Amino acid sequence: MELETFKITVLPLRDKLINFSLRLMQEKADAEDIVQEAFLKLWYIREKLDGYNSVEALAMQVTKNLALDKLRARRPEGPDIETLSLDSGYRSPAEQLEQQDAAARIRQLISQLPAVQQTIIRMKDVEGYEIAEIAEITGSQVEAIRSNLSRARKKIREQFLLLNKQEQL
Repeated sequence: MELETFKITVLPLRDKLINFSLRLMQEKADAEDIVQEAFLKLWYIREKLDGYNSVEALAMQVTKNLALDKLRARRPEGPDIETLSLDSGYRSPAEQLEQQDAAARIRQLISQLPAVQQTIIRMKDVEGYEIAEIAEITGSQVEAIRSNLSRARKKIREQFLLLNKQEQL
């Protein structure tokens, strides 16, 4: 694909790609960066673009993947998991230490989950995203998100109880 054909085929998709990226990223500057990166990727494979049925569909997929990569790399915007409190009542220093130890174990157990489950449980339980939002961001089905979240929580619960049982022995 030559430069002129690229300009005619790909560049008119800019507004559509920015709107799509903006829904995922929530910030205009990030959305524009994603679209620029998508255009660069498409430019590098311009010789192969004629082989695709829909350059627009490819552009949307590239944009979605770049946005997801950026979201995964981003540090959680919610409260830091280490500063979360399990309840707001007064606790003795021993209870506070026990709670901190439990939180550290849970963080460690989360880090041992498969990457998809880690991402989903952090987005839902730490950052506070709704399941539908997580599905849109990750490009997954709502039921797949629910299933992965359920499996992740079950695995953490089982491992946490096992660790506690081992300590008491």
